Amino acid sequence: MPIALRPSQSLRLLQQFSLSEVRDDAPDLTLRQMAILLTIYLDPPPHTVRGLAARLGVSKPVITRALDTMGALKLVSRHRDESDKRNVLIRRTVEGALYVERLGDAIIAKAMELPI
Repeated sequence: MPIALRPSQSLRLLQQFSLSEVRDDAPDLTLRQMAILLTIYLDPPPHTVRGLAARLGVSKPVITRALDTMGALKLVSRHRDESDKRNVLIRRTVEGALYVERLGDAIIAKAMELPI
């Protein structure tokens, strides 16, 4: 069932979620990094640097820098495409899947706290 939120409620939800993430010990991702991570985990693979850049409307170096950070956090991994060495495939990791699942749970928890 869809949840109907007023704009002020949706912004409050975003604020409360953001505050909980800032206070948590979990990795502190930028909005761009979060968009890339969610695209990798919510859209079907395969994912490439080129494909992510096109999907998000940013340059390949922007994607590469974000993947550097997320790779260091073990949220994603990169591998050369054996069938086309020009492509770098982005893969999900167990750590990344757990992180994304925790994000979903945190958003639900904050939504439940919203006044009706």
